[in-house]
Amino acid sequence: MAAKQEKRPNFLIVIADDLGFSDTSPYGGEIHTPRLQKLAEEGIRMTNFHTAPACSPTRSMLLSGTDHHIAGLGQLAEHMKKNASFFEGKPGYEGYLNFRVAALSEILKDAGYLNILSGKWHLGLKKEHSPPARGFEKVFSFLAGSGNHYNYEPQFNSPRFTFPWKNQLWMDGDEYMDRTTLPDDFYSTTYTTNRMLDFLKTRTPEEKEKPFLAYLAYLAPHWPLQAPKERWEKYKGKYHDGPDKLGERRVQRLIELGLVPADVVPAKPEGWGLERKWEDLSEREQAESIRKMEVYAAMVEMIDDGVGKVVDYLESTGELDNTFILFMSDNGAEGVMLEALPVMGDETTMADIIHEFYDNSLDNIGDKTSFAWYGPRWASAATAPSRGWKAWPTEGGIRCPCIVRYPAFKAQPEAVTHKFTTVMDILPTVLELAGVEHPGETFHGREIVPVRGKSWVPHLSSADLASTSVHDENEHVHGWELVGLRAIRKGPWKAVWMHPPRGKGKWDLFHVENDPGEQFDKAEQEPEKLAELIKLWEVYHAETGILDYPFIFNYARG
Repeated sequence: MAAKQEKRPNFLIVIADDLGFSDTSPYGGEIHTPRLQKLAEEGIRMTNFHTAPACSPTRSMLLSGTDHHIAGLGQLAEHMKKNASFFEGKPGYEGYLNFRVAALSEILKDAGYLNILSGKWHLGLKKEHSPPARGFEKVFSFLAGSGNHYNYEPQFNSPRFTFPWKNQLWMDGDEYMDRTTLPDDFYSTTYTTNRMLDFLKTRTPEEKEKPFLAYLAYLAPHWPLQAPKERWEKYKGKYHDGPDKLGERRVQRLIELGLVPADVVPAKPEGWGLERKWEDLSEREQAESIRKMEVYAAMVEMIDDGVGKVVDYLESTGELDNTFILFMSDNGAEGVMLEALPVMGDETTMADIIHEFYDNSLDNIGDKTSFAWYGPRWASAATAPSRGWKAWPTEGGIRCPCIVRYPAFKAQPEAVTHKFTTVMDILPTVLELAGVEHPGETFHGREIVPVRGKSWVPHLSSADLASTSVHDENEHVHGWELVGLRAIRKGPWKAVWMHPPRGKGKWDLFHVENDPGEQFDKAEQEPEKLAELIKLWEVYHAETGILDYPFIFNYARG
């Protein structure tokens, strides 16, 4: 009798939205995240995992294995609206996951996988660009970039504002859904978790025979900062001394855990609104700021709850140890001051909408009728010791937490890898584990681009994570660009260009292994190395089709 063929591995990919590097306990944070802690203890923590500087670009790279300027999200679709005519017809700037790439979900579906998605998509609002159109078969999805976590959107009913896409935000299966049909007790994290569990629990006998890809993409902890009162009250007293002290504590804990060098020089907080120090704020201002951080912490804790429930289910079915689990953030913490950001391609700002429809008084922060965010100082604490935060090409915007658990790797307990990795590596990693080849140059009758990422399997399954790597640690070349802010890296050397107010309007040079906080500009001491990197930037610019913008993005000013 022939031996029963071993079932191919399942994949559970969990994405937190705008989670900071050190928010969770595996990465030195004080937020209660025991389930992520257990995943880290049983798996592998990455300290040098890199994403794009913002959400939809990262998601396009994950599902395509290539650069977001190639995959259709050269910029966030929201940021292209104001200059729509400039971007129209430009390859790589379609504003959705384009068809020059074969999506991971499409490839796995052809290979017999059952693909499940619950949560944020952000890769296209139209049906032809939605999850079912890209290989997902069981779908509950929020298609846009952000929304109220309680589904409270009073501005949608106002004649003063126009939201042409308000009926295209949610999808159940392959149809748009009326958001008013969501349950009264809806909370995004809880509901997203429960829908994933429902999809897994209601698989038919035939579906249970298939391996699965489960894509669990939380909307949290992206603003607006909202969580049940009983959850955020647990964090009272933890943030009384402000964000700068929090950052110091987290860096010290990261050093103790061996996740950053002991001699690291942390970056100082940067961004608008930092003219006043914590001690200069009034008691009321401090209280409001603290409350925002308390609510944020509760949002992160509730993600941990959700991950735990899905893991417990997989354990109950005997599927856990045959499931490759990956937990990551899509970019650095969000530190932009949203008050001045246009939201509809005109001069209407977030402040206009919040003033008319929401209540951000101290006692109301965290409620569904509030719409708050915590600003650059808390974000800087979350990304410390790195510099900057979401949308920056500095390490604070692109160096993110990533935990992998897969028993077949036979990792040592509490294993850590400090080797450079990128979100583009996930697709080739999954395909190798699944025993599926990338389709190459054509897919479903269309030409597709090659994958730029590399599989993690040889590195993560090696007996010694210190002596192996994914990319050549001295020679690998990777670039970043978003809203006109740029970076190029070769091995440990990285050049960064940012226009004022974020930068100097010229290239800076950093040795990011010795200086992860990007505090010591070596451009004058190493002119030849800088010249080499600038030439590599020009190659990256040409290969990926990056556009040169005749304007400055509003988001780059925040």
